[in-house]
Formats: sequence, structure tokens, C-alpha cells
Amino acid sequence: MADAASLHAPPPAGATGVLVLADGHVAWGKGFGAEGSAVGEVCFNTAMTGYEEVMTDPSYAGQIVTFTFPHIGNVGVNEEDVESHVDGAVGCVVREDLTAPSNFRSTGTFGEWMAAKGKIGLSGVDTRALTRRIRLSGAPNAVIAHSKDGKFDIPALLKQAREWPGLEGMDLAKVVSRTAREEWNGGPWTLGQGYAQTDGAKKPHVVALDFGAKDNIFRNLVKAGAHVTVVPGNTSLDEVMALSPAGVFLSNGPGDPAATGEYAVPVIQGLLERDVPVFGICLGHQMLGLAAGAKTTKMHQGHRGANHPVKRLEDGVVEITSMNHGFAIDNTALPDNVEETHVSLFDGSNCGIAIKGKKAFGVQYHPEASPGPQDSFYLFQKFVENLS
Repeated sequence: MADAASLHAPPPAGATGVLVLADGHVAWGKGFGAEGSAVGEVCFNTAMTGYEEVMTDPSYAGQIVTFTFPHIGNVGVNEEDVESHVDGAVGCVVREDLTAPSNFRSTGTFGEWMAAKGKIGLSGVDTRALTRRIRLSGAPNAVIAHSKDGKFDIPALLKQAREWPGLEGMDLAKVVSRTAREEWNGGPWTLGQGYAQTDGAKKPHVVALDFGAKDNIFRNLVKAGAHVTVVPGNTSLDEVMALSPAGVFLSNGPGDPAATGEYAVPVIQGLLERDVPVFGICLGHQMLGLAAGAKTTKMHQGHRGANHPVKRLEDGVVEITSMNHGFAIDNTALPDNVEETHVSLFDGSNCGIAIKGKKAFGVQYHPEASPGPQDSFYLFQKFVENLS
């Protein structure tokens, strides 16, 4: 990475991409995917697999993902591994040139897919140095840009990065949520058969509030024995209750939980008052906490990866989890009606809560991502078993 003195220097020979941080630091490399520029918060993900799932996770909206694993592209891309068809990450930064696909399920290359999706990639960057910068100084705002002719207006890109307001206070769930109700009928995936189909007959009815959901969450709810109806994140309490839910699921999503909570928290509070079973993941977990009187905070660097150890406090069992969050429930000042159920073994931050006297709980991590691989499926079973 170059320092601030290089802002007006010409790009290195062969450079067709650049990352300009709001603090003035510049990283040059080779662009891939779409041409143009995009602004967002730079974060890092430590997973060794799942780059397509990461790039299509709506929770990454407004973010530029730095992959710490150097070899990206080796399994190509395919439609079955897409987590959502709404916008996720705006771009990504990788160490090596993209690896050619060598997987029998591949139907295309990662670079071609990035271009088709309008996402910008940058290779040839010292991702270890960038990750260290994020760990020391926090997740910065930045602009990622790609131009085949290698011409960039660096001062203009720096100005764009500095003027972007950042994720704190930003409601991005409204950008990635569904806009219409959907009856979900997809079940688990099987090699050679794809995703199973289900009619939901005689199964407990779960209404899922979509704040930027990953589709595999709904498949796991189906696998656990539920019939799922997905509704937009801004659906009112009356509209939710009109669907006669046996339980309500609160999905993951991007942005600041306090901002999305302006309209979502009153709905969740209404569900708790009516003793409706509730299960929340990630953003949904955070807003469940807000509804019960807890507070959320912006994390210094966040947690993003597929190897995060989480301790279940009731019995000491450790789950290997997938995480993607830059905000967390403040576990130093939980209200009396909130019980902490899980904590991160990396930093002690909150990873799970239960609302006392209610069939309502949430976890900060992503049990549907199955990095364990089945360490956390019990959460879906627990929720569905609570339904009458």
C-alpha cells in the first residue's frame, strides 16, 4: 500500500485498479469484474471458501470485502450457490490474480460473474497489510475503482471516500429487502438433485421478516419442519399477525440495527407482547435485543469469517460458526429481562440472547452457513419445536 505522499503520483506500470482509503492511503493493483468506481466500508473476511456466497450475502451491502485467503476463483461460480439476487458487496480485494475454476459444479469464472453483476474487483494487493490496517485503525471508508486504461482521478476518488457518511446510522435493510410477500418452497440441496421442493402442508407457519436475508436460512427452516412465508422488512405488526404465524423469524441484513430498528423494533415489541415465538439472526438478533431494551454498538473491525468459535454458556459447548457483522449487542449493560446465551471466544462479545419468560431468542452468527458443519442446526430445530 502506498502512503499519502503518493496521491498525485502516477500509477505503477500495468495498474488497472485502485483502492483509495478515506485516510489518504492508496493501494494499486489489477482491476477485474466491472469497470467504474464504488464507495463503501472496507472489511476483511477470513474464510477459505465461499467467496460467491459472501459476495451475494445482502449483509455485505455497502461494503468492500478483503479476502484474506489468497486464492480466490478456484471453484468458479454457479447459480446454486447464490445466497440472494439483491445487491450485496459492492466489490472485493484479493491478493493473487483470480484462480481458474477447477470444480465440476462451476458454470463460469468469478471475474466474468463479477462483471455481469456490476461488482468491482482488485487483485495484486497486499491483503495482509490491508487487514492489519483495519485491525489497528478500524474499518475505513474507501472507493474501489477499475479502468482498463489505468487512468484515475485519485483526488476525486479520495473526496468521494471522505464524503461517504459510513454505515453508522444507515438503514440499508430497506435497499435489500423483498418488496412483496413470497411463499417459500425451497428445501435442502442434494448433489445431482438440486434444492428440494416442499408444499408446506400441515407444517407450523413461520413468517420471516426479510431485512436482507440469505436464502439458505429459509431452506434450513424448511428442513427443521416449518412452512415459511417471507415478507418485506417494513411489514407492519397487523400485517404480520393477519398471516396467523406460529412464529416469526427476523433475518440478517446490512447497516445499523438502530436505524432499521426505527420501524422494526416496535413490530418486534408487539410480537413479544403477544407471546409469539421469535428467532433472530445477525441484524434480526440485534433488533430483538433493542426491542427488549438492550443497546447496540459499532464494532472496531467487526467479525467476518467461517471459523469463529462461540461458547454456548448453558453447557460450555463450543460451536464453530460463520459470522458477518460490524455491529453487536452491548453485553456490558444487558437489561434484566435479557439472558446472554452465547459469547465469542475471540473477544467475549455477545453472540446470543434469550428473552426471559418468552419463546424468543437470537444469535449473532449464521447457523445456516454450516461451517461446523452442523454445529448450529439445533437452533432451527429449537425454534420450530417451540411452535404450536
